[in-house]
Amino acid sequence: MLRSERMPTLSIAIITHNEEANLPRTLRSLPRHAEVVIVDSGSTDTTLDIARQHGARIFEERWMGFAAQKNYAIAQCTGDWVLSLDADEEMTRALCEEITSLTCEQHRSTEPEAYYVPRRNMFLGRWIKYGGFYPDAKLRLFLRGAAQFEARPVHETIKYGGITGRLRCDLVHHAYPTLTGYIEHMNRYSSLGADVVRKRGKSLSSLPQFLFRIAIAPAATFFWNYIVRFGFRDGREGLLLHLYHAAYSSWKYAKAWEMQRNS
Repeated sequence: MLRSERMPTLSIAIITHNEEANLPRTLRSLPRHAEVVIVDSGSTDTTLDIARQHGARIFEERWMGFAAQKNYAIAQCTGDWVLSLDADEEMTRALCEEITSLTCEQHRSTEPEAYYVPRRNMFLGRWIKYGGFYPDAKLRLFLRGAAQFEARPVHETIKYGGITGRLRCDLVHHAYPTLTGYIEHMNRYSSLGADVVRKRGKSLSSLPQFLFRIAIAPAATFFWNYIVRFGFRDGREGLLLHLYHAAYSSWKYAKAWEMQRNS
């Protein structure tokens, strides 16, 4: 990739929809030199006002799905490097310094063009450190044009085929400040996941298959993450998270079975 002699620049791409509760914290945490690109899908709260106050470049676009919306945001970026963030994520000061140092160095062809960023997941205000929820590294930083999100119904991920690196410092993911919000999120995602199961033709017609997916596999998941992977060390919050995370799988297959039965 050809590189100019000017100082490399960083763009940060964020998609939003009614994020007034999260966006101020996210924008305050960003490096001052970064270009901030926000693609909004029809917010009716003060999201856009907050974005303007922080000097972001704002684009309004109808909702196209998570992957397509994030790729559209990436396409509006002009920096040499792109960092894709969610509106409920916050950069630590150490991460800002690490990314600033990396992106300001002259890039060599032997270096990775994409980097995984470790992420702290917060649940009911507590950092969940055990049970497989940390470091939860996500591929988020890359040279512009080197990567993009792969279209998937749920859990969209960045597709990149080259050599990757890993950053040391964390993102903070303020995902689920309330139990109600978490349960609503899992309900919505289990419906999307059920549709994926149905389209893949996974049969739940036999009683053993039904029992395994609805009861046995979720129970085994809970035991593995909560006991074997020390999820119990995260207190009451850890218990609730692992219990309902295991239930999500049961909901997903129960909804898939219902779809199959109705069709």
